[in-house]
Amino acid sequence: MPRGEVGSVTSELIRSTIEQIMPLDQGSMEEARHLHGRLTKPAGSLGELEELSIRLAGLAGECPPPLLRKASLAIFAGDHGVHAQGVTPWPQEVTAQMVANFLHGGAAVNAFAHEVRVGVTVVDVGVNGDLPQDLGLVHAKVRRGTHDMTETAAMTRGEAEAAIEAGIKVAQDLIEDGADVLLTGDMGITNTTASAALISAFCGREPGMVTGYGTGIDNATHARKIEVIKAALARHKPSKEDPIGVLSSVGGFEHAALAGFILGGAAHRVPVILDGVIAVSSALAAYALAPECRHAMIAGHRSVEPGATIALGKLDLAPLLELGMRLGEGTGAVLAYPIVAASVRVLHEMATFDDAGVSEK
Repeated sequence: MPRGEVGSVTSELIRSTIEQIMPLDQGSMEEARHLHGRLTKPAGSLGELEELSIRLAGLAGECPPPLLRKASLAIFAGDHGVHAQGVTPWPQEVTAQMVANFLHGGAAVNAFAHEVRVGVTVVDVGVNGDLPQDLGLVHAKVRRGTHDMTETAAMTRGEAEAAIEAGIKVAQDLIEDGADVLLTGDMGITNTTASAALISAFCGREPGMVTGYGTGIDNATHARKIEVIKAALARHKPSKEDPIGVLSSVGGFEHAALAGFILGGAAHRVPVILDGVIAVSSALAAYALAPECRHAMIAGHRSVEPGATIALGKLDLAPLLELGMRLGEGTGAVLAYPIVAASVRVLHEMATFDDAGVSEK
């Protein structure tokens, strides 16, 4: 989609961020490709990691690209009005409860982040509840949850843009604080319903093809979930040519914020490691707004949610990990981070055949 599609965007911050997103630097990529050919290994033996490091050189505009020394995960949290349609057995209060759990360091993603030294930032962009004013929570609430997308648009266009702006600002703040790689996280009961709706709209697939079992629902609830998504799409008829319209019709505040977070990283030429289905559905919106931002995206893992694979195909991204995970929170992105960092370090520290005195074939 051409960059001209941002014409429907009214936010100056979003427009200026998109204008900063540039193509990959081909010269730096050629340097990285040539360097890989001189390192003490058979050509291509590091597989997809070679192509990843070459792309990161193009993103940074230098070879080798800078070492990734400070990784920052942002968990965007929001609630969904479509919860009222019975698409999950989990109470909506769990969103706020899990936000508190993140802040106290008690979630799976906290344990993973501690293990690989990733900083965790938690952002309230649309939780339907009052959250702690301390403990480091970033308060960026647009509204207390979205509307029920089967009855009306989940958000107004202005609210969707406000959430995108929140994601851009979080990315900017983390980068100004020294982050050289960003990781996506999310929390929101019912957000796989919104994710499936977004993927269906952006990829042109039927809801039944992209809708999974989320938090472990039964077959009857899964069938209900598909029908709810069909009803919402039939009501709004969102067009992928209008990404803000798609987000506002069937998305969530965390989805819009994640789209902004990805745009913010790309604008600063900082890689963004995507987590699961919520992240990749949000990435579709970012891609629709600014296609060049795809070059900053790294697929951390493949969620077992069927929509994740379809979205990754649309984005032409190969996941680094396939562990059968579907937790969210940013867990897959955090686990993938050391692999991404290692792909860059190889270009800094691995000897060439000449340096090591190793004979070439």
